[in-house]
Amino acid sequence: MAKSGGKISHLFEHFSNAATKATGTPAAFLIAFSTIVVWAATGPLFGFSDTWQLVINTSTTIVTFLMVFLIQQSQNKDTVAIQLKLNELIAGSADTSNRLIDIEDLSDDELKELKKFYVQLSKLAKKESNIFSSHSFDEAALRHSIKRRPAAQKRQDPKPLTKAVEAGKQIHTPNRKTSVKKKTELKEPNV
Repeated sequence: MAKSGGKISHLFEHFSNAATKATGTPAAFLIAFSTIVVWAATGPLFGFSDTWQLVINTSTTIVTFLMVFLIQQSQNKDTVAIQLKLNELIAGSADTSNRLIDIEDLSDDELKELKKFYVQLSKLAKKESNIFSSHSFDEAALRHSIKRRPAAQKRQDPKPLTKAVEAGKQIHTPNRKTSVKKKTELKEPNV
């Protein structure tokens, strides 16, 4: 029984892919437009009767109803594929936060909380001259505070990341990971 359900699902997937590709073409638009023109031209023949109007209303309603399901199937598949590609990019880069993998499974409230956090991150990034200076929310505030220190203090302390390690903040750099615990100006989202 599971095989027939899988087979039906497989057939529906192939049909919906073919249908959405076919209906998204100029030829499909021309066929739909021609149908409307022919229908409008036959209006005087049928005296613009209720039946004449009912034909086009019923036809378009049925086509629209069925297309909703076909398009939704195609959209669901595309969304999953895009999410998997994004997850691969996040997981494969040393400069990104793995916390964002499978973020699409969060609730609306959790996504809103995370968005607030990225607004804070954006405000810090606007103060930077290089848009690539912060790579994740784990390190953004720390990097920002280190860059903004007076030049004299930077010369006295050439290893600010070592100081951060001693202070206890978790940071991620392209060449190393260091665990520390100090809080920064960015508050981590509750997700």
